[in-house]
Amino acid sequence: MANSIDLHVGRRLRRRRRLMGMTQQQLADAVGIRFQQIQKYECGANRITASRLFELAGALSIAVQYFYDGLSNLAAANEPAANDDEIGPDVLRQKETLELIRAYYRLGERPRRRLLDLAKALKDDATDAA
Repeated sequence: MANSIDLHVGRRLRRRRRLMGMTQQQLADAVGIRFQQIQKYECGANRITASRLFELAGALSIAVQYFYDGLSNLAAANEPAANDDEIGPDVLRQKETLELIRAYYRLGERPRRRLLDLAKALKDDATDAA
């Protein structure tokens, strides 16, 4: 039975794979395993060994630490947000969020900065109106 850490690591694996636009098969091929094993990792049914986690991190172009980010907040994830600046844990699982992130990183550096400035200005306008 998977524990909360296995589930967290599996969710992070799925999130990064999707963000990269990779299929389970493509990731499995990159590390030399079957896609069914990726499925088991992502749902937390199978634990990921340290060496496999290292290989997965390399295939996904991230540091191994990525998989553990947010673990200290695991208990707090079920609590309501303390203020409007915090986002819920489910927002990063939404297809729309992933599409937005992909589109953002397809932009050049200057348009990305301008888009970020626009988003911040819109947030400030919404705060002033309230």
